[in-house]
Amino acid sequence: MSDPITSFFKAIGRGGHVDMLEEATGSIRFDLTHEQGVDRWFVAIERGDIRVSRDGGKADCVFHGSRATFDRILAGQSQMYPAWLRNEITTEGDVRLARLFVRLMPAPPEAHHPREFGRQRERAA
Repeated sequence: MSDPITSFFKAIGRGGHVDMLEEATGSIRFDLTHEQGVDRWFVAIERGDIRVSRDGGKADCVFHGSRATFDRILAGQSQMYPAWLRNEITTEGDVRLARLFVRLMPAPPEAHHPREFGRQRERAA
């Protein structure tokens, strides 16, 4: 069975350039705790180009949370912003980078793109 967190970080690392992050440059580290310790993921963004590694070095922004919480977010059972509000995930450093990174998180399974939702409503009317 594949690990959703590893799959997520590998996928964004393979994605190369992300247009919606062209204005961003910096590094983000994810410290995800579990019973055996802490998993660290390092995401470097340079004007939309993304590199992912397992390095645990210094970063401009650091996310702290549990693997279980991050698993729920990736499965669409929770979302990043509400998890922040509940202090299930905390950040330190450049919060602007954190807010930009949230754009890469998967949408909940029942989510609709606003334009497509509008088109469907127009057809139904």
